[in-house]
Amino acid sequence: MSALHQAHPPSRIRWSAPPQAVLFDLDGTLADTAGDLAGALNHLRVQRGLPPLPLNELRPYASAGARGLIGVGLDIHPGHEEFEPLRLAFLAAYARCLSDTTALFDGMASLLDQLEARGLKWGVVTNKPHRFTVPVMEGLGLMQRAGTVISGDSTAHAKPHPLPLLTACEQLGVPPALALYVGDDLRDIQAAQAAGMPSAAARWGYIGHNGDIADWGADVIASSPLDLLHFLD
Repeated sequence: MSALHQAHPPSRIRWSAPPQAVLFDLDGTLADTAGDLAGALNHLRVQRGLPPLPLNELRPYASAGARGLIGVGLDIHPGHEEFEPLRLAFLAAYARCLSDTTALFDGMASLLDQLEARGLKWGVVTNKPHRFTVPVMEGLGLMQRAGTVISGDSTAHAKPHPLPLLTACEQLGVPPALALYVGDDLRDIQAAQAAGMPSAAARWGYIGHNGDIADWGADVIASSPLDLLHFLD
């Protein structure tokens, strides 16, 4: 597929056979979960006597989960003695608000309908813990529709390791080379590359904290969910 660090990814994917499935990252790709994740982080800030941060400041870090949000919101990182207690407190706060504002991105509902109408399988591969992934998917009304849902703790390794993507393909009965993985984080693209799977970078997602999207090495860059249909032809 495409080489690493190419400045301008091609506008289409050279499929060896008709594609059979599309796999999505969850946070920042399938669904806009930033409001609830930011709410959990701001709960921690208020507890520490700090004012809440605006969503637009936290939004680019939402795909990085507790690690990214605690880092940007409290300047505390893995290895710091306070990080693990804060991580647990963040997860507890998020559990209380994980479906308050979360919704599909504009165009995503139509995209899923069209994938199903074409007979294409679809699923979710996320680093989000299973105990949060399932309620979010159920809140979106998608848990029963998805052909596979792989969480960050469903396999022995999380992304950027390829195992979650390979496991999803195994569950769908689809060769990795005939599945498209869509994500809004560099590790999503790295996981797809390691799995031998075509990848699409989601420009509508939480972009901004890990370099230029054009440098990730994705096979294509999609500006909106419905753009993905073009890459499946």
